[in-house]
Amino acid sequence: MSERLAAVLCAALLMATAACSNDSTESSRRRAKAAEFPAASRLTLSPNIVVDQFGYRPADAKVAVIRSAVRGYDAPDAFMPGPIYEVRRAGDGQVVFSGAPVAWRDGAVESSSGDRGWRFDYSALTVPGDYFVADARQQLRSATFRIDPHVYRDVLKAATRMFFYQRSGFAKTEPYAEACWTDVAAYLGRNQDSEARDITDPNNPAKVRDLSGGWFDAGDTNKYVTKAVPAVHQLLTAYEENPGAFTDDFNIPESGNGIPDVLDEIKWETDWLKKMQYRDGSAALKVGDLGDAKASPPSSDASPRYYVPSCTSGTIAVAGMFAHAAYDFGKFPPLGEEAAELRARAVAAWRNFGSKPAQFHCDSNVVRSGNADWDQRAQNGAAVVAAVYLFALTGDASYEEYLKAHYRESRPYFDFGWTRYDAEQGDALMFYTGLADADAELKARILADKRADAMSGNGVYGFDAGADLYRAFLHDPQYHWGSNQVRANYANSNLELVAHDVGVGDTAPYSARALEMLHYFHGVNPLDLVYLTNMSSYGAAASANEIFHAWYGRFTFRGAARIDAMEHRLRMDKNATLDRWLSVKSKWSDARTSSCGPAPGYVPGGPNANAAENGVPRSISPPTGQPPQKSYKDWNVDWPDASWAVTEPAIYYQSAYVRLLSAFVQ
Repeated sequence: MSERLAAVLCAALLMATAACSNDSTESSRRRAKAAEFPAASRLTLSPNIVVDQFGYRPADAKVAVIRSAVRGYDAPDAFMPGPIYEVRRAGDGQVVFSGAPVAWRDGAVESSSGDRGWRFDYSALTVPGDYFVADARQQLRSATFRIDPHVYRDVLKAATRMFFYQRSGFAKTEPYAEACWTDVAAYLGRNQDSEARDITDPNNPAKVRDLSGGWFDAGDTNKYVTKAVPAVHQLLTAYEENPGAFTDDFNIPESGNGIPDVLDEIKWETDWLKKMQYRDGSAALKVGDLGDAKASPPSSDASPRYYVPSCTSGTIAVAGMFAHAAYDFGKFPPLGEEAAELRARAVAAWRNFGSKPAQFHCDSNVVRSGNADWDQRAQNGAAVVAAVYLFALTGDASYEEYLKAHYRESRPYFDFGWTRYDAEQGDALMFYTGLADADAELKARILADKRADAMSGNGVYGFDAGADLYRAFLHDPQYHWGSNQVRANYANSNLELVAHDVGVGDTAPYSARALEMLHYFHGVNPLDLVYLTNMSSYGAAASANEIFHAWYGRFTFRGAARIDAMEHRLRMDKNATLDRWLSVKSKWSDARTSSCGPAPGYVPGGPNANAAENGVPRSISPPTGQPPQKSYKDWNVDWPDASWAVTEPAIYYQSAYVRLLSAFVQ
């Protein structure tokens, strides 16, 4: 047996011992929370009483939903609340508010969740502190929650730090990474990202490029130029709309440099995007493995890496991202030179894009996993985005003229909801209307179109208390792969009416709609689940425990260990023993049972009513065969389970949530 294989097996055995002997982080945190709130620990925590598990700002609406499952995996669960519900202080159990629950729609069963329910409104409670909702007659309670003006501040930091953990080619070390999630820099070995090869001409040394850096896109460790678009633009938009939420203390290596950490994080991505650009202004599409990486941790993957060369999709994508980043970076003198470089690169990309016919089908998917190319409509929409930010950056009238001629080629004019899909396109149009030198007529037309969308009754805008039991209506067809991204973007479409003077009158219903969507993410949903990973140390009683992710997968070394042909033959000869050792339960697999679980703050894809069509066996229910809101399972099993269709995170799911959350961070 080789020394390398022996080392792998030794490490696997050590990890197995640690996984069995160590008390889980989750269990420790639960005990600590019980000790902190003794009054809460005396009642039974009930999944039928759902609240925002982080809490509420003092002046916000505060409504618990009491649920009784009629259809779905948890039915029948004929729960009947007591006549009076109470809010009690978590420390001493003192009752501070009481009232009667009110039946939703006179006891109707909601089709999208399969539940009937009641609501208990305690909005009148505004005193900061830690509380829980109690059903005194049945000795049941909700999760504890906090009332505080800054209740979401640390949650925002955790969610934004997801991008730090997704950095490629960067060592995650303490104190910036918690001990559980440290790793040396990944993909910097021989023939990897710093020596990536052109997939169309892999044996040509002249085409080897240093494409290190950037963010892993999702649960895979590949990096995509086009898929970075919504993440880069939405994070920049979030910063523009509420810069005070993004401080310089998010505990990343750049913290304390005088630049908001979200801009530092975006710069990590744009530094990689610069490497993807050619001298003629065009840009490559993606970098990655030829197979599906099982890299746990990412640095364990020694496989060669390849890139898909330049294509008009990548070119127009970087034009918009460079221009937008340059616009915001330019506000900070230390980033002045960087902003100037990005401006020049954006102009070069625009010129290249306009000088050649559009290219399609550039991505053969030999480099796994997702297809990074765009069709004509997507390229047209990206060009509108680029024109907006190039005009804002340069003042060059030619970009505005392009915008006048083509703005209706953006996504808002092919869909309702404005920014629910391809959010960066609708965001760019709204950004344009806020420019001091925007053309008055064009500005008026865009604002009128947004206003018409908001007033059309399409179900995206405004707060209707009766539309959804959980106060966060989402159309049933939108419970598809990545539904959490769409949910956040429904909210963000409403927030645009708050951030921009669209002429809709009172904006309170739109802010309320967005806030209720946020509460849904934080536990006011049929699963009583916070749709963020491993958040118990931030106050969550039940958060996502597992996600489909190469790093945080169920097993360590299975597929990540790279062994040569001789070692492979040895493994086959002794597969009963070695397979067991090479399939050790990962310490990152599950926040409940493994010693670490996934890093905090990742947003999983969300309920997927199309899970069976997306590869999940119909025998796995949930997520299949459920009402849309219950089409979710907390698991991370690879093929044949295909859990990626439900629990895989992505940088664009994350950016949509971060933008939503940041609007409520003071």
